Amino acid sequence: MKKTVFSFYLMLTLVLSVHSQVQSPSQFLPNYGKQITYYHQAENYFKHLTEKSTLIKHQKYGVTPEQRDLNVYFISSPENLANLEQIRNNNLAAIGLSENKSQMIGDKLIVWLSFNVHGNEFAGTESAMTVAYELVNPSNTETKKWLENTIVILDPCINPDGYSRYGNWLREISGKKTHPELSDREHMEVWPGGRYNHYIFDLNRDWAWQTQPETQQRIALYNQWMPQVHTDVHEMGYDSPYFFPPSAEPLHEYIEKYQKDFHYTLGKNISKKFDAQNWMYNTGERFDLFYPSYGDTYPTYNGAVGMTLEQGGIGAGREVVMSNGINLTIKDRLTHHATAVLTVVESAASQADVLLKGFRGFMNNSRKTVKGNYKMYVMKNNPKLVQMADLLKKNNVEFSYADASQKASGFNYNTKTEKGFTIEPNDLIVKVDQQKAVFAQVLFEPNQKLNDSLSYDITSWALPLAYGVEGYAVKNSLVIKTKASIEVLEKTIPQNVYAFHIPWNNRISAQVLSLLHQNNIKVRSAMKKAVFGDTTVEPGGLLVTKTDNPKVVDFEKTITELVKIKTDFNYILTGFSSNSKDVGGENFNLLKAPKIVLLSGKGVGSTEFGSVWYYLEETVGYPVSVVDADNFKRIKLYNYNTLILPDGYYNFSEDQQKQIGEWVKNGGKVIAMNSALSLFEGKEGYALSPFATDEDKLSSEKEASENELKERFLDFQDTERRYISKSIPGAIIENLLNKTHPMSFGLGDKYFSLKTDDRHYSLLKKATNVVYVPKDYKSYGFVGNEIKKKLNNTVSFAVDKKENGEVIYMVDNPLFRGFWENGNLLFSNALFLVD
Repeated sequence: MKKTVFSFYLMLTLVLSVHSQVQSPSQFLPNYGKQITYYHQAENYFKHLTEKSTLIKHQKYGVTPEQRDLNVYFISSPENLANLEQIRNNNLAAIGLSENKSQMIGDKLIVWLSFNVHGNEFAGTESAMTVAYELVNPSNTETKKWLENTIVILDPCINPDGYSRYGNWLREISGKKTHPELSDREHMEVWPGGRYNHYIFDLNRDWAWQTQPETQQRIALYNQWMPQVHTDVHEMGYDSPYFFPPSAEPLHEYIEKYQKDFHYTLGKNISKKFDAQNWMYNTGERFDLFYPSYGDTYPTYNGAVGMTLEQGGIGAGREVVMSNGINLTIKDRLTHHATAVLTVVESAASQADVLLKGFRGFMNNSRKTVKGNYKMYVMKNNPKLVQMADLLKKNNVEFSYADASQKASGFNYNTKTEKGFTIEPNDLIVKVDQQKAVFAQVLFEPNQKLNDSLSYDITSWALPLAYGVEGYAVKNSLVIKTKASIEVLEKTIPQNVYAFHIPWNNRISAQVLSLLHQNNIKVRSAMKKAVFGDTTVEPGGLLVTKTDNPKVVDFEKTITELVKIKTDFNYILTGFSSNSKDVGGENFNLLKAPKIVLLSGKGVGSTEFGSVWYYLEETVGYPVSVVDADNFKRIKLYNYNTLILPDGYYNFSEDQQKQIGEWVKNGGKVIAMNSALSLFEGKEGYALSPFATDEDKLSSEKEASENELKERFLDFQDTERRYISKSIPGAIIENLLNKTHPMSFGLGDKYFSLKTDDRHYSLLKKATNVVYVPKDYKSYGFVGNEIKKKLNNTVSFAVDKKENGEVIYMVDNPLFRGFWENGNLLFSNALFLVD
């Protein structure tokens, strides 16, 4: 007995000894709260915690494009950490996503904490270290009570590449003393800033679309756990008071009472902590819950209580003087965050039963009690469904393919009318009767109800329109035979192929063309439909002929290897067409491989640059020279044949603009996007003009003058709401196509453009209006009343031919956030097919 007691006390002494070695961030990091912590230092601190405490466990879940580790840390009682896998399975089993349930493990609440999705909001990662320390601190008995029924999953830095870019810059330009005055350089971040990831994407807009590798790896882990609470920790402008829930309107109609109730409870609890310290804060302003791809909305639509916490800090550097004359330090920022985040964990742990019940009800009941108007979504068979299926898989949304035919009726996204149609084999079907019922409806529901038009982001994102496929929303869940996948038959390639045919109908077509160009393979593209026996080459369809490529060794084998990722590729055995469109005729243009220079740097929209860079690097894998706009004068433009100008304001001299004009006339191609169009607007020799006639211009100026006179009598309070009548924060606009032009090939019968600003131009004269908004167009999402009427008969994408070259005007950004799939194809047309 004495031996047993002695062993027990020895073990207890050893445990307490280990715990006593746990250091706070201030003890471990000499400049903590005074200077930004390097990413590797933050990782070292968490390594210290995992080595010294039995309450924390590490898991690496991925790597960034710059090869930094992505990490999460599980924090709970030792007993819970020993049973993590079973707790995870029990949580999934409770919502029908696992059958591996254990009756021996009690229900546990899962709280996920995410920090620093924006790299320059660095007080997030700084506060994550304090949060982790307080949760494992052996002296903090209060937090240990929370961990008895709670698993905390802590991601200290979602965006290590952006965080490191900002941190390295701030360290480099910092002196020994802080400089709170705004004139100091530490308050003037250089382009592109640390907010974004390696590809200059905003990861906080990417949760649902998962275009970026960081998001893909994180969401894969998220869906393995499905937490009940998710907190997204941010910073905003340094002069802003702290924001915590409740969130602002608009709130999506699918958000349930238990989620709103916890927001209110949390708001009261955090406010008590802040009031005690006389800290300023606000709730219910700006940060709404609508757009589905945020760090608060994505968890919300997946059953959790999702939320944003915002601390003033962007532009603060190490210390800044605020407008009230008080200095804001790193220590202030991280302390505010840590207080709020720990209150989230405390509040959640105290309401574990309520949150678990609400979460399970959300996930289990919504599949039978449908929140929206439709129970099934049908996407007609289309090659672009390959990418849509990939998106659904990433988000664990169940789908299948029809394996029989059946008559049906549903809402047609293209026409916005109820319409009869036939479900046919290989149509993609998404039924609401599934565990991801709500999230599936959010993605596909055609008309999202906006209970307040002052939205923080885009207001429509219907997937059939984004992907350019014919889609139907059906009110009844029809019984039809389905299959899990579409069978792809392996092709047998004969030894005497005349040409290979690669259909031009999705992003993979562009990927194949990219590979062919990079392997110096000559490629032709059809201007009109051509029929060769059983093979029909559609407009835009690619042909790789043996005649054009006499030096290719083992032609059939070599080309098959290059095009095999495009599973619907085909071949022809003759150049003779049955509809007089022979391969050797005028119908098949020999394509020129683009030699691209992409401008970046000061004045260029950072995320807009990023969307083009990511498209070239990752979507199609094509080489590009990236040059800062300030160095434009140093490049030899004639070494390139394609110049891409992302959205931005370019300070070109008159001589430089003249140089571009001469280069275009000699065969160059400019792709100008959004604000970059101002380089050509109203300039001699270019067709771009906001007005079709002088009368239209005078009428517009008269209307603007009259409105200014009227506004003199309007009240100040409603200024913001009046402004939105002129705005379009993000809506889907119907466009018609000039289907004979290469820039429209493969897009379908219409193009639905995601329009994110009020920029508009009348249909151009002396240019080809390839994609344009018709009179009485259809739209989805919020469009202000004043701008709505002005978009009639305006151009979205046009080609201005200049002797041997052309300028392509992109009024809208088809690559916006990388998820508008039909936009990827439109940009591919402009890059590869327009010549």
